[in-house]
Amino acid sequence: MSASPFTELSRANWARLADDVALPLTADELDHLRGLGDPVDLDEVREVYLPLAQLLTLHIRAQATLSRDTEDFLRVPVTRTPFVIGIAGSVAVGKSTTARLLQLLLARTPEHPRVALVTTDGFLLPNEELRRRGLLARKGFPESYDRRALLAFLLEVKAGADVVHAPVYSHLTYDVVPGQQVRLERPDVVIVEGLNVLQPPRLRPDASSHLAVSDFFDFSVYVDADTADIRRWYVERFLALRQTAFQDPSSYFHRYAGLTEAQAMSQAEQLWDAINGPNLVLNILPTRGRATLVLHKGPDHAVARARLRKR
Repeated sequence: MSASPFTELSRANWARLADDVALPLTADELDHLRGLGDPVDLDEVREVYLPLAQLLTLHIRAQATLSRDTEDFLRVPVTRTPFVIGIAGSVAVGKSTTARLLQLLLARTPEHPRVALVTTDGFLLPNEELRRRGLLARKGFPESYDRRALLAFLLEVKAGADVVHAPVYSHLTYDVVPGQQVRLERPDVVIVEGLNVLQPPRLRPDASSHLAVSDFFDFSVYVDADTADIRRWYVERFLALRQTAFQDPSSYFHRYAGLTEAQAMSQAEQLWDAINGPNLVLNILPTRGRATLVLHKGPDHAVARARLRKR
């Protein structure tokens, strides 16, 4: 067997890491956090996400200890900066649910840290700008983001700024909301969730590299599944949205509300095959190996195994 930089754990072995810690959320809270089409239940929270929150807490504590030791060694004050967690994965794989669950679970650890959650959707270029550049059909691809603004935001976070702001995105209007911002005030932990947050740095013409978003992460999670399963979940979610959010006249996708089920399924498959599928294969999936932890889901949308990078 060839050597691997990862430790592979089955769900059963991963679940044993939770010890006997009480589950710090209720079924009603989970219903509120769970994304559409994501069937995560309290058993999965207990067996998958609670151990992950405990592992992250160990890393957060270790970083705090290192910060204090560094300050003692340098004999000068060292500003403690937030612990930054990146969460990546495809559309419809459940990374948003993972991010929200971790935000709640970490905030309810004994230390009660202030945990902020920011999605990179807010750093997408506005639709008007995407149209101008001919990129509207490539929304979600790396080139559709204001990479400079996202890096500037993370630079402020890791500089220990007292207050940092992030732009807001509306899934109803399918666009960045002008003038609206999320305010982060001295968070202890910042979770950054997005499709392409694990992209490697881009090379300059002289072969030197730019900063990458992932350079600012202290820990990263990739939510994984077989491509065929993700495609099916995407289509199922699209059909569910057709009956719910798409019914709102102010929804960007209201034009799909009147489709028959067969028409809606065909439209969802076309959108996946033209946009989301290629983005996954070309841009997102190749970054999986850069994650600290990979959570792989089976066809039932439940996490089946974990792969943790060795330290």
